[in-house]
Amino acid sequence: MNKHNEKKPHSKSNPLKFKVSEEAKLMEFLMKKLDGISRNKVKNMLANKVVSVDGKRTTQFDFALQPGMVVEIGKPNAKERFRSPWLDIVYEDKYLLVINKKEGLLTNSPTKEKDTAQSILNQYFIYTNQRCRAHTIHRLDRDTSGLMLFAKSKDVAMLFEEDWKNTVYDRRYVAVVCGCVENKEGVVRSWLKDNKAFVTYSSPVDNGGKYAETFYRTLYSNPRYSLMELMLETGRKNQIRVHMADIGHPVVGDSKYGLSTTSESYDKSLGRLCLHAYKLCFHHPIKHEDFEFETPFPAVFEKPFPRH
Repeated sequence: MNKHNEKKPHSKSNPLKFKVSEEAKLMEFLMKKLDGISRNKVKNMLANKVVSVDGKRTTQFDFALQPGMVVEIGKPNAKERFRSPWLDIVYEDKYLLVINKKEGLLTNSPTKEKDTAQSILNQYFIYTNQRCRAHTIHRLDRDTSGLMLFAKSKDVAMLFEEDWKNTVYDRRYVAVVCGCVENKEGVVRSWLKDNKAFVTYSSPVDNGGKYAETFYRTLYSNPRYSLMELMLETGRKNQIRVHMADIGHPVVGDSKYGLSTTSESYDKSLGRLCLHAYKLCFHHPIKHEDFEFETPFPAVFEKPFPRH
């Protein structure tokens, strides 16, 4: 649990106002003014009665706008809460957000993929009249779930980047891996480097890649699976997935690094990549306070261990 009381999403009181310069339908006008917002997002805004034309609320997406009219996006009702099937906002203040991301969602995308954590937060900022953008502080793989940090400005993001190791002082994952891990605790050390196919491979000696360390602890195990707690000393691309494969216990559901040399198959019995970022602790670079957050383990992770 976080040491601080959970805060509801913040909303500024000043509405967004746009003056109409030419004839247009309300839907197309808003999509143009709000930087490519989706049709569904506009429909949600209209349904929640936050859009006004010349001071009158409207829910009509094809409202005919005329030059000189003023379109206003007001403050959401107090009872309204941010909802997304992909993520939950765990904490928010003027400078940053902590979210809990679902599996299957990219952190961001250079190709402007429709749904990413970053794009969803940017739409949320528009909806709540916050004049900011989401800046990625760190990433999770598409199929990894869990806690993530986003900044509301590039300056705040840079404060984390400049002193990441001391600012983010504890970050832990939980994973279900294949097989019974014999050693209850241990550390995996190697150098990680991408090949031409962008697959990360591991070497016990310096191969020109980046040094990586993963500490692990076995929470529960049986002959088929082990539930592991993992702590990163370094944060390299695909680090946990590669290191678990290195010790012969790949993460369940890992189609990229979970291949068996004998069967060329991977364990997908639990229906997802079983890796979740469950703990995040950092020193707030503006407030100068320590913040600690935890999320419950996904229920499917405990399914193989009914009597633990």
